[in-house]
Amino acid sequence: LLCILEQCGLQTEGILRVSGSAARLKNLRQELDRSCSTFDWSAVRQVDAAGLLKLFIRELPTPLLTHTHMSTFHAVLSVSSVVHQLQVLQLLLLLLPEANRDTLRALLVFLHKVVSHQDQNRMSLWNVSMVMAPNLFVHCNRGNKPSITKQREEMEKAVGGAHLIRLMIKNQDLLWTVPTFLLSQLRQMNLASIQKPFNLSRTTSRLLRKKNKNDRNQLTELCEGVIRVHAPLNTKVSMAIQLDEQTTAKDITSRFQPEISPASQHLYEVGGNICARRLHPDCCLLDVYRVNPHCDWLIKP
Repeated sequence: LLCILEQCGLQTEGILRVSGSAARLKNLRQELDRSCSTFDWSAVRQVDAAGLLKLFIRELPTPLLTHTHMSTFHAVLSVSSVVHQLQVLQLLLLLLPEANRDTLRALLVFLHKVVSHQDQNRMSLWNVSMVMAPNLFVHCNRGNKPSITKQREEMEKAVGGAHLIRLMIKNQDLLWTVPTFLLSQLRQMNLASIQKPFNLSRTTSRLLRKKNKNDRNQLTELCEGVIRVHAPLNTKVSMAIQLDEQTTAKDITSRFQPEISPASQHLYEVGGNICARRLHPDCCLLDVYRVNPHCDWLIKP
């Protein structure tokens, strides 16, 4: 659904807001349930695809944000500052089941793209947030029709949910990283028990031990700001690299395998005060070096 909408629907005026035909949505839903793998998407109108997307999210057996954490999501806006609200969201997203988290991330990325085309589709950040809030924050009740009081409560939750969705769409690129304060706490905990050996996997330990035969002839002590990166699975097994303020993880991976997409290889910070951590491609390595100067640097899938 997201792929179809991104290909054909981002510039459609009123996308997500304009409702498709209820009868047509019902028929499309039944056809999808019968033959999802052979379904012909080319005949589906953009507003109907958007309607199916909202219907899918709204009628999930368990809410995308889960029953367990829904009340906590609602409470995020009661936190005083935006910075702390984002930190709470980062922690909440870490608690979601992986499938829920991945689906929510894909949805927020799509919604951000919708907003980026607001000059064509007339869907501002607030419009998108208001339209999507009832689908994410008001779980579908298949029982008796809710009372007027219950409907009013659900609408109030949806309005609060719209403010939260606006916050998540606007900051969706920050939500999927481990919060800095949590990372600092982990480093402090590891430093406190530094005398205990890290429980690295056999594969990681073996990769770190495997080095170029000529390593013994190479410099054993590196200058300040210089790291040695090991890539045992690559043609280039080891390389000393001088870091500067602009050096990122993807800069390093591209040096080792320029002929292969850097997305297939990742740079890991291993040992020192962190045990093992896969670095974000845009991570500034000099910052990591300063907080963990004794770690090893490893490239692997």
